[in-house]
Amino acid sequence: MDYKTYSYPEFGVYAEVSTCKPTNGIAEHSIMLHSTRYGESFKSQLEGINQAALAMEDSIWNNHAKPVMKRYFISDASNQTATVEEMLSEFSPCAVSIVQQPPFDGSKVALWVYLQEGIPVPQRNGNGTFSYKRNDLTHYWTAYRHTSGGNSEQQTRSLLEGYEEDLTSHKCNIVDNCVRTWFFVRDVDTNYAGVVRGRRDNFDQVGLTQDTHYIASTGIQGAHADGTVKVLLDAYAVKGLKKGQMSYLYAPTHLNPTYEYGVTFERGVCMEYGDRRQLYISGTASIDNKGNVLHVGDIEKQTLRMWENVATLLDEREHTMNDIAQMIVYLRDVADYPLVKKMFDEQFPQTPKVIVLAPVCRPTWLIEMECISIKEFSNSEYNAL
Repeated sequence: MDYKTYSYPEFGVYAEVSTCKPTNGIAEHSIMLHSTRYGESFKSQLEGINQAALAMEDSIWNNHAKPVMKRYFISDASNQTATVEEMLSEFSPCAVSIVQQPPFDGSKVALWVYLQEGIPVPQRNGNGTFSYKRNDLTHYWTAYRHTSGGNSEQQTRSLLEGYEEDLTSHKCNIVDNCVRTWFFVRDVDTNYAGVVRGRRDNFDQVGLTQDTHYIASTGIQGAHADGTVKVLLDAYAVKGLKKGQMSYLYAPTHLNPTYEYGVTFERGVCMEYGDRRQLYISGTASIDNKGNVLHVGDIEKQTLRMWENVATLLDEREHTMNDIAQMIVYLRDVADYPLVKKMFDEQFPQTPKVIVLAPVCRPTWLIEMECISIKEFSNSEYNAL
């Protein structure tokens, strides 16, 4: 994994970039862009971040790297979303998510961009989904799906039913093709239980059970500009996979199956290609293999246990924390930010990361993280990415 940082003082931005380029494969890049225009307007900070992102595509990759997924972390969705949407036309088309999860560094906006080289421009499929095909595999990135009306359970069920319909139109389905989901929940302490019920009911209908598998996922607080929207959905699916190409991570010494405490997601998923392995780690917190929250009230010990859990998941496919391409860290309490930032900066100085305000689904969890890990790997049974 190659790591670099770039500073754009003219835009008030610094960027962290990780790159994985297998010997005989295309490069993939994760960028975390951070604004340093503290105290300036949201529009000023957003313009700087967007200009820096465009400059990187042009000057670093000569427009050969195409974005396939972007997520804006903003501080006030009601007042800022329209400004983000107005500026999207400047960019190459791709899936874009806009979530109220304020960055803790004092800025009003941060941006994660995932890019790949050697792919065609993603095509818009509607309902927030963009797709591109390479080596007989079609990748579907879906972002910012939402519906209004009803409670969080009804909205979750509706979102998943609509997503399944869209996948079916492309001769795919959630069971065989969905790699990962993200559920962003307004007022997670109140509405997450409805998300759990809605997801479980939908999975029962499509045939996902504890005896088959579930989907890697993060369920975390995040808000849409419309207050009636209780749930936002992002997702990723791949068409054309061979049997065994997608498998799941468990780490039973440290984590238990989620169905044991009533929820329905996998701890992580491994995508194996001819030239690399990608591991998508679900939202992971300080928990043991009985489903108990560990170190209640102690942010430092919870962070250490969370890292231990993530490392154990990665180890199942011979990855380490050094293979992480990007990470998103969710905190409940602003007072914990200085310590957590110091810990992450010391432990992961060369990993693109963002720390945002987003309470976790259990109030006693003070911190959660998710990540993507990528490592060169050779398997002649599968096509390259």
